Order: sequence, then structure tokens, then C-alpha cells
Amino acid sequence: MLFRLRRDEWNWAHNFMLIQFILQLLLLVPGIGTARTVLRVTTFGLSLFLLTNSGETQVDYPVKNSVYGVALALFLSLFFSFHINSIPAGLGQIAMYLAILAPLFWMTKLPMSAQGFRNLLILIWAFQSISSFFGLLQIYFPGQFQFKISSVYDNNPYVEGLKIVLSNGLSLYRPLGLTDQPGGAALAGFYTVLFGLALFLEGKNKYLARLGLGSTFIGFFCIYMSQVRNLLIATCLCISCLLIILFLSRNYKRALTLVGIVQPMILGTFGWAIAVGGTGTLDRITSLFSGSADQVYYQNRGHFLEDTINILLPKYPWGAGLGRWGMMNSYFGKNGNPLTDPIWVEIQWTGWLIDGGIPLVLTYTIALIMASYMTIKIAFERYRMDDLSFWSAVVAAYNVGVLMITFNYPVFVSQMGMEFWLLNAAIFVAANRQTVHRV
Repeated sequence: MLFRLRRDEWNWAHNFMLIQFILQLLLLVPGIGTARTVLRVTTFGLSLFLLTNSGETQVDYPVKNSVYGVALALFLSLFFSFHINSIPAGLGQIAMYLAILAPLFWMTKLPMSAQGFRNLLILIWAFQSISSFFGLLQIYFPGQFQFKISSVYDNNPYVEGLKIVLSNGLSLYRPLGLTDQPGGAALAGFYTVLFGLALFLEGKNKYLARLGLGSTFIGFFCIYMSQVRNLLIATCLCISCLLIILFLSRNYKRALTLVGIVQPMILGTFGWAIAVGGTGTLDRITSLFSGSADQVYYQNRGHFLEDTINILLPKYPWGAGLGRWGMMNSYFGKNGNPLTDPIWVEIQWTGWLIDGGIPLVLTYTIALIMASYMTIKIAFERYRMDDLSFWSAVVAAYNVGVLMITFNYPVFVSQMGMEFWLLNAAIFVAANRQTVHRV
């Protein structure tokens, strides 16, 4: 079927996402052992490899200019920081940043139509929906659909904290979905809910719309059962932003439809989760309302942001040195020197400060703001076709959720970071192509 699609409907952007999902599934193969590292590196290496595409740039994506500032900040940190952990770890960290940002460049060499972008979102939604469904099965059939959790949890004293107790008294790991991480089904649920709602609101194909709507209930259930509260908040924030954009862009029919479905979806799945998860799930979710928003955030992740501003920023205004945290430190770090020892990172802002100081924090923030602004702009430009404006509204809402997650998790050193830049570049390319054709 795929070979019948035009290049602007299926190209290397789609192949890239498909390969990412295949690599993710390969990580679940029993006895994968040392090949796990190779698979994880391949995830980022493929993005860098696509930069070698010899095709001409078809669209000038303005966000590229701010990305050059990000690259400059990283290389300055590499050459002028005296606290770099090791050269391999430092170079590896830069390579990871560039791989995550690379879709901004190679995406602009690919043709992308509105239908091609729709196909891309359907591909992501389909995989994440299957992952959410596996999360559901892992709850209802404990052990039968359970994958071996990552070896990073071996001998980890906190691993018991990643378990939940169901209403029937059974203790098991938070649903993994198609990952090896307890609670991994929550991220799948985040994508499933947002993109499933989008397919339902779009309504082009009634069967796909029904599947999209059904998947949102499973996705929300997985988020509740995983007890990953930041993704619950991010999902609700995305839905709220999508609703606001639809109203402001006078897409009233879809906005009212969204209003009508959101309440039963959230409340229905909440009751479902409480019936299955019992008081533990209830207490975990209601803890979000135990105080003001800033108090709840501070108790969970806010103190990491406070430490970043009050302790790390005065100490490392120009960065603490590359390779001092995360995957690259684990693979290539040389630890033992107090000046270059690892620094614990829980949120993205800490990671940016450590890697490149104030320059990296500012340049990356500017890049994110520019990308989000341009996506919102497409959503509000009424001379475009409704389909593309609608998909841009979905991506704009998604952006808000991802930006919120930066305060809870270092998202831009992960596969999700690559997906963020890929989706934003892809919607811009599709919009630019449509504008040219209309002219």
C-alpha cells in the first residue's frame, strides 16, 4: 500500500518514525544484552545520517537560525569549559543534541503535503495506541503481557516505589506499554489521547474517528493507572489549549464537539481507574489538589528548579561541563574527579544549564518559542485549508504539553525531543508547500 503513496504523502519522515518504533520494540526482546546500547545509539544516529541527504532545501525554516545559537553554545562549552567530564562524553552529548535537532534540517529537504502530515500523525497514534492497549492488558492480565523491565532498575532500592496495588490487593509494576520502563504506558497515553481526539474531531474517516475516540479512553486509563501526574497535567493542558485555539480560530463545530466529549472521557476513565486501582490510585491523583499549584509542584519537582536557579546558576553561569549527566555520562564518563563528577538531573532546565550555561538556556528557549509561534500562526491563518490549520492547532497544543514536561523531565535529550522538532518542521513544510501551490 505504501508504495502507491506520493512522496509528499509518505517519505523518510514516515520511515524515520517507523524505524524508531521498530527499534523500541527490539529493546523488549529477551536477552538483548549489550545490543541495547547499539539500539539506543541507532535511534539518534539515524537522525544524524539523514542530514547527509543530498537533496536541496525546499523550505527555509526560520527556526534554524536560533538552532545555530544552540550549536554555538554547546561548542563553546566543549572548548572553554574546564569541567568537562571526558572528551568522548562531551562529544557524545553534543552529538545527541544535534541528532535531536537534526529533523529541523533534513525535514526541509522532503516534500510534505497535508495528507502526508496526517499520515505521520496516524502512524504515531497507531503505535502509541497499541502501546496503551498493552498497558491495559498488563493491568487486567498481570504477568501475561509483561515485558522485562530495564536492567537500570536491577538492585535499585527505589524499584518497589514503581509498583501499584490494585483494588483486589494485587501488587504489580505500573503499566509499561510497549516499553521496558514501569509507567511507560503513561507517555503512550499522552500521545494516544491527543492524537486520538484529533482523529475523532477531524472526522474524515468514520471508522478511524471511532477508533481514535475509543483509544482516548484507554490512553487516559493508562495515564491514571501509571500514576504519572505530570503527564496527566500535560494531557489536560494540551486538550485545554486545543480547545482555546479552536474557539479563537472560529472552528466552533470542532470546539463544541471537544467540549462535549472531554468531560465524560476524563470523569469516566477516572472512575474506571479508581475501580481497578483502588485507594492508591485515588490518593495519587487527588494529591494534585492537596494544595495550590505552586505548592504541589514544589513538593514534587519544584525544588529541582529552585536548586537550579539558586545553587547551580550562580556556581555555573557558563555551564558545568559537558558529559556530566545522563546517558553519555553512563556510557563514556570518567568519574572520580570532584570537579567533573556527575550531577543529578531531573528536569530539562538543569540539563541545559549544566551543558551550556545561560547561553544554552537562552538559545534553546528562543528556538522553542519560535517553533511554537510559527505553528500557532499556521493554525490561525484562515486562507489555508481547514485540514492543515486544524493539524497545526493539534501540534500547537502538543507543543504546550511538551514545554510543560521540561519542568518535570529532560525531554529534549530523548526520542520525544526529536519527535517535537520533526512534527513542528513537518507542519511548517506542509504549510509552506500549500501556500506556494495556492499562489
